[in-house]
Amino acid sequence: MYFALELISGIVSTVDLIQLAVPFFLLAMAFELGFGIARGRNTYRLNDAFSSLMLGILSQARKFIVLGVGGLVYAWAASETAIPQWQTDAIGTWVVAFILYDLCYYWLHRMGHERQILWAAHVAHHQSEDYNLSTALRQTSSGFLLGWIFYVPLFLLGIPAEVVVTVGAINLIYQFWVHTQHIPELGWMEQIFVTPSNHRVHHAQNDSYLDRNYGGVFIVWDRLFGTYQRELTEVPCVFGIRGPIRSWNPLVALTHIYKDMFDDMRRTTRLRDRFRVLWARTGWQPNDVRARWPREKTDLEQFVRFDPEVSLPRRVYGGLQLLAATVLLLWGQLGSLSPEGYWLWWLMLVWTGVVTAGWLQGWRFSSLCLLELPRFLTVVMTLVLLPLNQGWLIAACLWCGASLAVLAWEVGHTPKTQTA
Repeated sequence: MYFALELISGIVSTVDLIQLAVPFFLLAMAFELGFGIARGRNTYRLNDAFSSLMLGILSQARKFIVLGVGGLVYAWAASETAIPQWQTDAIGTWVVAFILYDLCYYWLHRMGHERQILWAAHVAHHQSEDYNLSTALRQTSSGFLLGWIFYVPLFLLGIPAEVVVTVGAINLIYQFWVHTQHIPELGWMEQIFVTPSNHRVHHAQNDSYLDRNYGGVFIVWDRLFGTYQRELTEVPCVFGIRGPIRSWNPLVALTHIYKDMFDDMRRTTRLRDRFRVLWARTGWQPNDVRARWPREKTDLEQFVRFDPEVSLPRRVYGGLQLLAATVLLLWGQLGSLSPEGYWLWWLMLVWTGVVTAGWLQGWRFSSLCLLELPRFLTVVMTLVLLPLNQGWLIAACLWCGASLAVLAWEVGHTPKTQTA
């Protein structure tokens, strides 16, 4: 058991590779934003970017409160089985592990699109109707439930856990740069690697692009297994999902497919169909349910991006809250909290995401106040109780002052009929 705990600790610390990459991710997004504006082709919207980044923040924070079933299974496999382990100081171990990991990822990714229970976790990554580097950080918080199953073969082959997790982190970091509209086809690279062009296809909801290009690093798997599709100049990519959620709320984003599945299981009269809902093809409904509660899909000829108009103060306030959530994430990652403390930290992040989504969706001011005022008071009380140094205290006071100023402006310029 002691060995298992040590292994789990090693797995968690290896994920630091992704944490180290975060500053470079932020700089790259800032560069892409500036480049797009300068070229007259800006691909960012604050509301959509907020939604993507908030989901990324919650995904990273989740790792501190729930390790995941996979970590426990891998630890047990390493401590209780006698599978010979590959040498970690051999370059061949790392090369083979990197290639095999991407093959396992291909099948996880493919099944994540083809089976409802796995799509329920993966769908969050595809909800954005924009396509930019912030989309890469739009990650699920529930993939840990079943995703680990697809990597078990690597452990059964004897590849050490630290190697698997490290090449997995590198695989994920690689995928960041392909989420952009500013890089065209890249010649010979299109034949071997996942590139921005062939990954744009993967994020598109056009009929000719659906369920294509699943590779993480290597596009050769798609060519080998018949799921490759080249980006077509005559078919511009329409990004998003066929059943749009039309919301910036992270809880809606993370749970809407689970809710749909639960509703179908509850409504159908056939016991067999209740179980089939879980493993059926994505979008499948029992016949009796579909007859009464069909889920309509987007008509791409009438497609309009979700982009509710809100006031400038609300957009500024949304930006301030996103900044606060980012700082709060870093504080939790760098600090050392109790298990209960991490749960409260995570709940505060969720609370911030839900309330800020309301500001950016144009919720009524009176409804927002019921959620916002308790959250703001909780933040202020926490800041008072924390032993902050002078620099952090000044930054926190500036954030509170700016937030209150924006709220005051909103109150003064909102018609009474909307605040009541």
